Amino acid sequence: MKKSFKLKVLIPATLVLLGGSYSCKKYLDQAPIGSLIPDVVATRTGVDGVLIGAYSVVDGVFDGQAGSPWETGTDNWVYGSVVAGEAFKGSNPGDQPAAANLEAFSATGANDYLDHKWRVCYAGVQRANDVIRLLAQVKDGSVTPEQQTQYIAEARFLRGFFHLEAAKLWKNVPYVDETITYAAQNYNIPNDGPIWDKIEADFAAAAQDLPETQPQIGRANKWAALAFEAKTLMFDHKYGDAFTILKNVIDNGKTSSGAKYALGKYANNFNPSTKNGPEGVFVVQASVHDGANGLNGNAGNVLNFPSAGPAGCCGFFQPTFDFVNSFKVDANGLPLMDTYQNDFMKNDQGVPAGTVFMPGDELVDARLDWSVGRRGIPYLDWGICPGAAWARDQPNGGPYLPIKNVYYKAAQSTTSDSYGGWAANQSTSNSYNAIRFADVILWAAECAVEANQLSVAEGYVNQVRARAADQSGWVKGKLTGYTGGDVEKPEVDNSQFAANYKVGLYTGQFTTNGQAYARKAVYFERKLELGMEGHRFFDLSRWDAVNGGPAGSIMSTEIEKFLKNTRDFGDKFASAVMKVAKFTSNKNELYPIPQFQIDISKGTLKQNPGY
Repeated sequence: MKKSFKLKVLIPATLVLLGGSYSCKKYLDQAPIGSLIPDVVATRTGVDGVLIGAYSVVDGVFDGQAGSPWETGTDNWVYGSVVAGEAFKGSNPGDQPAAANLEAFSATGANDYLDHKWRVCYAGVQRANDVIRLLAQVKDGSVTPEQQTQYIAEARFLRGFFHLEAAKLWKNVPYVDETITYAAQNYNIPNDGPIWDKIEADFAAAAQDLPETQPQIGRANKWAALAFEAKTLMFDHKYGDAFTILKNVIDNGKTSSGAKYALGKYANNFNPSTKNGPEGVFVVQASVHDGANGLNGNAGNVLNFPSAGPAGCCGFFQPTFDFVNSFKVDANGLPLMDTYQNDFMKNDQGVPAGTVFMPGDELVDARLDWSVGRRGIPYLDWGICPGAAWARDQPNGGPYLPIKNVYYKAAQSTTSDSYGGWAANQSTSNSYNAIRFADVILWAAECAVEANQLSVAEGYVNQVRARAADQSGWVKGKLTGYTGGDVEKPEVDNSQFAANYKVGLYTGQFTTNGQAYARKAVYFERKLELGMEGHRFFDLSRWDAVNGGPAGSIMSTEIEKFLKNTRDFGDKFASAVMKVAKFTSNKNELYPIPQFQIDISKGTLKQNPGY
């Protein structure tokens, strides 16, 4: 078995200089942070260390960073899911107020979360550039030409990765290559517009020189680079170019360990005991019990557990009514794209803990109960989910609980750890799928729609739906009652499915109903398949016409529908944040550039429109 690339154990002597501030002359007189000491590290060993240091930031966290790990994680639970209507922030309104401002669409450039996220993105960029700069200084013959080629390819992949992470949030960001240094005093780079072409070039160059397999899981291979190039092209709306790459990845791609890409069990993507399977195109590694005091775990999700269930803290990241309602299906098992908001699925909002509760019998997509914890349904192997008893502040956070980031009870001792010694069982080895194969297939479906190859697009969507329709992957354990009416004694029939599941395939509807219908179906499928994985905001943003997308004002339409649906639930859901949330078109499709970064650039950086 190949070893997983341990990302946090080795921290090199190179740290970010861009995005930092220097407040006094005494500090400026010191050797600048980010400088290299060639006599110490200009060897192959030094290059390896600096490369590991660059990889160590792919999860969005590094030792000594500004802010907390949940503000900056690559899982983007706030930026990609909460702000897109998939999840509420959770906890109570006053906990993490900067996240609440983001959720309400009222954040400005002064928001600390955004500044800390920016710093981490450019810390990663700087570390990737350090690899390339250091290679030029290696003169002892320890690096062969072939090794140098691969080092540069990995560095360019990582540079593309970090720039893309920034561009997803802000679109208009500076592009920083290895020629930008503190010594050259050329580090005030403008953000005059999108840099998709430069990110595409980095991924294309990386794909050209990276091997198909790698000695450690977690290192980028050729196919991961191609997938990221295609992803960037999707943001750039170059669907034809992306489609060519995606078809190649679908037909020939393989994981870094050499397994051909494939769709396995849906739940395996979120089980730390089955991570790095054939669906993992690029997986951000997480590990525990490795001597790092939990700091190699999935840091972005440290807060995102039911407050009284697994881990016992902290009640953040609660799925929304809108997201759960999206899983309702018609008699054929197809999504109710236009009518899913007409009524609410039965839930326990306002039903006190300790009260007997039976879930509804609505027809639902089977992926629902791998995506959401809901009362009366088995919660992994933790037993029947008790709902309100596990919610920290149900009136503000709603009845649903996160589940994709949670470990199994039977494996708690091996897959969880105490994060940094303070958060018991809140560090997990549940690695994050930055790109998984279903993502690639659905991008290909998008490209086929834009090429008006509607039957082809339907075939790609059906590949993903066929996996969801496989009953061997459905949650079992139907709640049939409570012994003696005691809520602590649920009666469960494990021979039955936990809910009324049905998943059907499309049978010519794309061609019959036309391109607009097909586009809507592909977009909705991404919502179902990739929900609670930090992608929704960025999908809506890139689809929206304000950012050059093909779907009109889709972002404002979808967010307004979500906000109305949330408020329609009534007085039992009293979220103070949702009461004041207001989406502004031609503004909230992007995030504001951090004001601190504008200030230290002496105005070189320009604020995004509307802020």
